[in-house]
Amino acid sequence: MTVESIDDGDVQVEVRDRVAVVSINRPAKKNALTQLMYGTLADAISQADGGDDVGALVITGTDGMFTAGNDLGDFASGGSLDETVRFLRAISTARVPLVAAVSGMAVGVGLTMLLHCDLVYVEPTATLFVPFVELGLVPEAASSLLLPKVVGERRASELLLSGRRISGTEAAEWGLANAAVSPALDEALTAASRLAAQPPNAVKSTKALLRSNETTVEGRMTEEMKEFVTALKGSEFAEVMAARAEKRAPVFI
Repeated sequence: MTVESIDDGDVQVEVRDRVAVVSINRPAKKNALTQLMYGTLADAISQADGGDDVGALVITGTDGMFTAGNDLGDFASGGSLDETVRFLRAISTARVPLVAAVSGMAVGVGLTMLLHCDLVYVEPTATLFVPFVELGLVPEAASSLLLPKVVGERRASELLLSGRRISGTEAAEWGLANAAVSPALDEALTAASRLAAQPPNAVKSTKALLRSNETTVEGRMTEEMKEFVTALKGSEFAEVMAARAEKRAPVFI
């Protein structure tokens, strides 16, 4: 399977010397993700994973922004979340190495997708946070399982329950990123090129060994998505969206 280049739209895909660069490109909406964009991202990862022409894949954002997370208007429309699920499955089961380059903001899934990347580089001034509870929702991408393993239970509770914002520098100190460096994309591309130059089967097999808890991750993702869909249809998320539309503070009691 060959990775298809995309040079327009909300997601751009370019292959450079066996490295696929996937750029989230919706700057007018701070690179917020829609179902259509999730589908394109899932396709890019699946294509890279299904052939021999790509040895590593870089995920980044354009215009100094990684992603503001889910497009809440798109999610609140009541449509299917199938493309979101397909993306999460693709990023969590990919055999090809995934490298993230984060600048600007990484919100919600912008942070949780990093847990499925093999290498992560962030700008020191980047801002990362997960406002699921604030929105009346719950975590996704198996983050309730993986985040405590990466940063510890106390810090994971702080991030997931309170929505605390951390800088790129803190993300590296906490273990969410390999390094806080500017420009992050240059470091990510260099790292991806090194991975792409390695024996491909050995790389993929080693990644599989490192991520041998895949069954547990799949189970947690299913559990989270069930709760997420319930929350998405619930009164708390509805109140958050209404409060935003009316420019007032949400009321939960």
